[in-house]
Amino acid sequence: MCSVEKRGGVYLLTLTGDGEHRINPTLIRALKSALQQIKSDAESSPSSTALVTTGQGKFFSNGYDLDWVRSPNLSPAESESRAHTTRTEYASLIQDLISFPMPTIAAVTGHASAAGFVLALAHDYVVMRRDRGFLYMSEVDIDLVVPPWFVALVKSKVGSGLARRDVFMRAEKLTGAAAVEKGVVDSAHDGAEATVEAGLRLGEELVKRKWKGHVYAGNRMVVMSEVLQALASEQARVAPARL
Repeated sequence: MCSVEKRGGVYLLTLTGDGEHRINPTLIRALKSALQQIKSDAESSPSSTALVTTGQGKFFSNGYDLDWVRSPNLSPAESESRAHTTRTEYASLIQDLISFPMPTIAAVTGHASAAGFVLALAHDYVVMRRDRGFLYMSEVDIDLVVPPWFVALVKSKVGSGLARRDVFMRAEKLTGAAAVEKGVVDSAHDGAEATVEAGLRLGEELVKRKWKGHVYAGNRMVVMSEVLQALASEQARVAPARL
């Protein structure tokens, strides 16, 4: 599901395989375990560190695993239970990223849709492949209402109201060049390898600042306090339905 390696002062977390990296409890738990592994390793070292997250294959992440949630052999109650589990565990993963004690960078080398788009934007910086792949908030196209905390997260990262309109209300598929132009990502690069290398270079530049991890995380949590409140509201909203 994912792998971790360390290159200098930067951890590289990769969603492995050529699949769509759809978000379900199995992938969420693998990512949470990897983040905990990185966090524990970093805490044992006096040096500053950074995290780069990327994905193999055509997709960074194609969003929630709706096929798993809506499997035809499930009853409506079982399907709804799977949906609740996915939403609550995913909210917890995003909370982990917001409180993560080092700078974080998403190196988006393929398509990132809906919750996959959110996964990328949950990082401090986003670098994207220019020649292939797009960012896409698909909810209006697939007859779903976007979760409020998705909106809160995008608002915290994308300053232009017109860009947010295009993301949510036009379901625009943003290429790397368009995403840079709209201020959604930091930079675009030619090819998957160049995109990951750009993320690693940025990570090394941030490591040189020698920030203390817990201080960095504390500041991020203050800056993104409205997102954390929206995440808490989401978890409180769905929790009663699981009882």
